[in-house]
Amino acid sequence: MIVLTAMGGALEFYDFIVYGIFAQLIAAAIFPPDYGFNALSLSFAIFAIGYLARPLGGMVSSHFGDRYGRKTVFIVTIFIMSVSTFAIGLVPTYASWGWAASLTLLFLRFVQGLCIGGELPGAITYVFETAERRPGLACGIVIALVNGGVLLAASVNLILETWLPPAVMHDYGWRIAFIIGGMMGLLSFWLRRSIEETREFLLMRSRASSWPVREVLATHQGAILLGCGVTLLTAGFNGLFFAHMPAYLVQVLGYDRHPVALAMNVALFFMSLSLLGASWWADRVSPWWLLMASSILLLFGGPAAYIMLATGHANLMIVLSLLALIVSGANGSFALLLARLFPARIRFSGVALSLNISFTLLSGLGPLIANGLIGATGWNAAPGLIIAAVALVGFFASITLCKRERGCVGKLQS
Repeated sequence: MIVLTAMGGALEFYDFIVYGIFAQLIAAAIFPPDYGFNALSLSFAIFAIGYLARPLGGMVSSHFGDRYGRKTVFIVTIFIMSVSTFAIGLVPTYASWGWAASLTLLFLRFVQGLCIGGELPGAITYVFETAERRPGLACGIVIALVNGGVLLAASVNLILETWLPPAVMHDYGWRIAFIIGGMMGLLSFWLRRSIEETREFLLMRSRASSWPVREVLATHQGAILLGCGVTLLTAGFNGLFFAHMPAYLVQVLGYDRHPVALAMNVALFFMSLSLLGASWWADRVSPWWLLMASSILLLFGGPAAYIMLATGHANLMIVLSLLALIVSGANGSFALLLARLFPARIRFSGVALSLNISFTLLSGLGPLIANGLIGATGWNAAPGLIIAAVALVGFFASITLCKRERGCVGKLQS
């Protein structure tokens, strides 16, 4: 059940990474050829608009998820998202359709965003309620499987870059990745029909909130704000590391595409393993400790890593793998911390609001902000400042969680 639940999130991140990896090629195909660097910015802008649709989609999905059950939401969202991903691989070029091609891509990304808004929040809610004895590890498995979608995207990129010449990749090779993603999603839709509703929801079905989104906004504003703080580090790091990093390393810093793809694969492998280890610990220690550790390490390590990358001669495999390792504490604990903030009757809505606000601001807008910082400052290592900023937010969120935990303040004073 956990694996089937995570498959939609895996497709979400697969599409997320594929778009980032091929942003340069998408820009060349869908926007005017004389736009240059501005075409890449427009490509990231459409990427961001898809994420701006997430909060609206999350509110709609979580309303039905808290009111009528988690299963129905999973089935509908995965189908629509899969069709949209498949269709992106078939969007005509700017040379064929002009600006209609750009608007079609914008529409498909918006529809994806509506569906994505309920996918990962629903998966976190589902496994938290299903794996009652080991919720931390269960949530970690979901995030690791979602990262598996990232690893698959990077692997598809590596295979395509190896087998297809640059001219073919520029022409239609990037489209193959989206078509593969759409087919995977349709398979997930067919398999996901067999999942069962959570026992916790079935027990409280008669007491389900009539308007869960309104209720969580009226009664749990502090929890939503804290949930955003808990999630912001993961959202900001993933937005830059997954979607922005490949295009940034190739187009801005001049690294070769093949070494970048290989280094990303290795880093994602280490990220998934270390994330599972952190989630295993999350059931044995206070999980805010893991968030605090990653926050402190990234506060200083994030800018340092970008400075090394900006030299143009960094060992990509080592630098990217170290970044993936030190963020594992946050990635392995945020889902558990988030789900624990809300009661069952409004949990889906609370998780969706917190998660989508953070991911919209940082994962969706992060690549665009990073490009803007580089253009405004002329400093190629400027995206490291974004990592430092979200790490600082994560640190203060962990301190707040510490104070909420009974007896924690006394232990720290001792």
